[in-house]
Amino acid sequence: MQAHETLVSQQFGATARAYLESAVHARGQDLERLTALLGARPRGRVLDIGCGGGHASFAAAPVAEEVWATDLSADMLAVVAEAAHERGYANLHTRQAAADLLPFADAAFDAVITRMSAHHWRDVPVALAEIHRVLKPDGVFLLIDIAGAEEPLCDTWLQGIELLRDPSHVRNHTPSAWRTMLDAAGFERGDAWLWRLPIAFDAWITRMRTPPVAVEAIRHLWSVAPTEVKQRHAVAADCSFELDALMMVATPARRAG
Repeated sequence: MQAHETLVSQQFGATARAYLESAVHARGQDLERLTALLGARPRGRVLDIGCGGGHASFAAAPVAEEVWATDLSADMLAVVAEAAHERGYANLHTRQAAADLLPFADAAFDAVITRMSAHHWRDVPVALAEIHRVLKPDGVFLLIDIAGAEEPLCDTWLQGIELLRDPSHVRNHTPSAWRTMLDAAGFERGDAWLWRLPIAFDAWITRMRTPPVAVEAIRHLWSVAPTEVKQRHAVAADCSFELDALMMVATPARRAG
């Protein structure tokens, strides 16, 4: 038996370099928007939770006073630290940490960001409480993740192929679920965006080193998926498909009085 955190660390430690070099992670309109949103605020301390290949941290570093990139995987953090040095980001630091147990003081950050990580969090409400705790009262939380489908049929298929590809997957939460959890955690919701993210099947499974038996299971699921599911995710003949990506802006709710 192994804990979920150990599984996440093992899954991504072995693929750290692949995530740094992944085109689908290294580029995107969300990174440009992230830099613009942070750049419109005074330069401050930024926390990146579940930094992965470090792309959100790299997007934040030019407009931040200081960036702390955290992840469960020490191997991933080593890759990020090396890349930050190569890019001249002396203000970017790394620290191993879980989203639901952040080793930082209360109100320590002007902004908290997380990109394509939250679907691995075992306890999102606890993680959101931690984010609320480490944010300054006038801080901002920028959430970027794959969005679950609001329709149960499509969502079941999506969660199934995600888990087969990566056993550390927990859930792609729907936009409505995120709204409910942010409200419960004491955040005020601001702007939100949804966009389609094309996924090249071969690169997607290669990046995670998905075992052949799981690859065949994913191909089987896509082959027998109902028409509604195939259309919803634009499944192609080679099993490439599309996901919904979500970006939400939230701030700590102002207390009355």
